[in-house]
Amino acid sequence: MKLLSKDTDYAIRALLHLAQKDGGWVPSSTISKEEGIPLQFLRRILLTLKQNGLIDAKEGVSGGVRLKVSPRKITLAQLVTTFQGEIKISPCLFRKRLCPNRSSCVLRKEILRVEQMLKKQFERINLASLLKEVRK
Repeated sequence: MKLLSKDTDYAIRALLHLAQKDGGWVPSSTISKEEGIPLQFLRRILLTLKQNGLIDAKEGVSGGVRLKVSPRKITLAQLVTTFQGEIKISPCLFRKRLCPNRSSCVLRKEILRVEQMLKKQFERINLASLLKEVRK
């Protein structure tokens, strides 16, 4: 089971990189090189982050990207939702059809409880808390 997709991981790494630059413009090529993120994927991720209002982008020689939102306001839950959709452990699907036992499934009720716990934990983790760990 994979909780974080590659896109979410790359987004977190790129945002942490920007957070360390204290509001300065950073070229995407620099982030790509220093974080080991393929530039073509990074550009797509940065576009999504821009469309969601998390970063600013400026073209030109002195351009690049920078954080638009405080690191305290960017949560792991927000990033997972942006890049992966709703936080789900099990979609209760079988061959693209809803499971017929969905309404009475004991396991489903437990999975929903775990999903709620996971969402709450992901909401507590923000970019600022991750940045503290990076700086240690």
